[in-house]
Amino acid sequence: MPNYDLTGQVAIITGGGSGIGRAVALRFAREGCRVTVADINTDNAAAVAAEVEAMGGEALSIQIDVTRKDECEHMVQATVNRFGRLNIQFNNAGIARVATLLETDEATWDAIMNVNAKGILLSAQAAARQMIAQGNGGRIINNASAAGKMAPGRIPLGAYSASKHAVVGLTRQMGLEWAQHGILVNCVCPGIVDTPMWELIDREVAKREGVPIGSVKAQVAATIPIGRIEQPEDVANMVAFLASADAAYVTAQAVDVSGGRIPY
Repeated sequence: MPNYDLTGQVAIITGGGSGIGRAVALRFAREGCRVTVADINTDNAAAVAAEVEAMGGEALSIQIDVTRKDECEHMVQATVNRFGRLNIQFNNAGIARVATLLETDEATWDAIMNVNAKGILLSAQAAARQMIAQGNGGRIINNASAAGKMAPGRIPLGAYSASKHAVVGLTRQMGLEWAQHGILVNCVCPGIVDTPMWELIDREVAKREGVPIGSVKAQVAATIPIGRIEQPEDVANMVAFLASADAAYVTAQAVDVSGGRIPY
C-alpha cells in the first residue's frame, strides 16, 4: 500500500460511520491525519472514532445532517475547536433509493437531491470558507459515483444517478472557482462497492425481479473488467492519493475508481 504522509493534517469525513467513509477515516488515520468522523448515525460515528483511537490516532465523532447549513458549519467549527484547523474534507454522505423514474415521487427526488447534491454543496462551502480563512489552501474530495458518469440502466437508480451527475458538475465548478485560494477539489467515481448501500440495492432489485438475494450484485460484479467486486479500501486508496502532496497539480477532476467498468 502506498504511503501518503498526512502527518499533522486534519480531515473531516462525512458519512464516516460505515462503508467507504469508514475506510477513508481509517486510511487517513494510518497516514497520521487527525480525523472528524461525521455521520447522521451517532453510534456508527463513535464506533469508527474508537477504531481510530485504538490505532493510536486522534478522532472526534459528531452527528451531522448534511442537508442543514448550520450543522455543516458546526461540524467544521467543532473540528477547528478540537484540532486547530482543517486541511482535508471528504464529502461522502449519500443515500440511494431503488425506483424507476416513473415511480420516483417528489419526496423521493427531494430526499436524494438534498443529501447527495445539496449536502455536498453545504459541506464543501463550510470547509472552503474555513480553508480560505486559514490561507493555506486545502483539499476537498467529493464522493460521486460511476452513476455520475453513466446511467445505471437495468438498476433503477435514476434519481440517484442524477444526483451524482450533479456532484460531478459541482466538483468541476468548485475546483475552478477555488483554485485561486489553493483549494484543490476533485471527486471519486466508485463502481460496484461491497458496502451496506449495495446490499440494500441488491435486496430491492432482487425483490422486484423475483430472483435470489445476492444474485443481482453478483451479476453486476461479473461485468467488472478487473475481475472482482470493489472494496471500500480501493476507494480509500484513491482518496488518500488525492489528499496527498503527490496530487498537488490535480483539481476539478472526476476520477474513475471502478475497476475499468466505466473507462472514461
